Amino acid sequence: MKDIKKLLVIAAHPDDELLGCGGSIAKYINNGVLVKVLFLGEGSTARYDDPSCKEAKAAIALRNSRAVKALGVIGVTDFEFYNLPCGRFDQIPIIEINKIIESVIRQFNPDTVFTHSEGDSNNDHKIVYRASIVATRPCGENIVNRLFCYEVLSSSEWSYTSAFLPNYFISLTESQLRAKWSALECYETEMREFPFPRSWEGVKNLAVKRGMQAGIEFAEAFQLVREFEL
Repeated sequence: MKDIKKLLVIAAHPDDELLGCGGSIAKYINNGVLVKVLFLGEGSTARYDDPSCKEAKAAIALRNSRAVKALGVIGVTDFEFYNLPCGRFDQIPIIEINKIIESVIRQFNPDTVFTHSEGDSNNDHKIVYRASIVATRPCGENIVNRLFCYEVLSSSEWSYTSAFLPNYFISLTESQLRAKWSALECYETEMREFPFPRSWEGVKNLAVKRGMQAGIEFAEAFQLVREFEL
């Protein structure tokens, strides 16, 4: 994808963007690509019975601040938070989520979009996938040339009957892989010790596995949904 100029990464929750494609983001930014990250949900209040309580609001603010710090590690300065309720995307009319994505696409005008996979175990991820398909349909003035899905550790591999089947691989250097992990470490409460998937060993092992599939040392894997040559 040497002709990529503007990449929009759509994430259901802060940390999905790095787990799914943090190494690729670091790689593209280093090559002069403009990258924007859209966070649709806040990623924290599913743990609270009352998502509007004081503690839940504080958790949202903390998660967002960690996201800003994490993105700074890999050089992303353009991002938006919409703070939709974590784990409750199914309570929002999907047209509202479509319209958020469409609005960002009109404003940023990306040629490439990375979004969630249809088969993830997390329902918010599935809804974001469906909304992304609608929002990037090829009509109007802002046509997205390429649409990819990424995999998310602790979601994609836990959807046992719907495995993530990549057909596109982006090579990573060890430096880019470590930059991805350094950024992920900013999400202190979300990373855990191995054998939990969101650990250094989990992140590295997946990069090695995807690299082996492509005949290289490290890689991130994607599903290419569609590509237009315009």
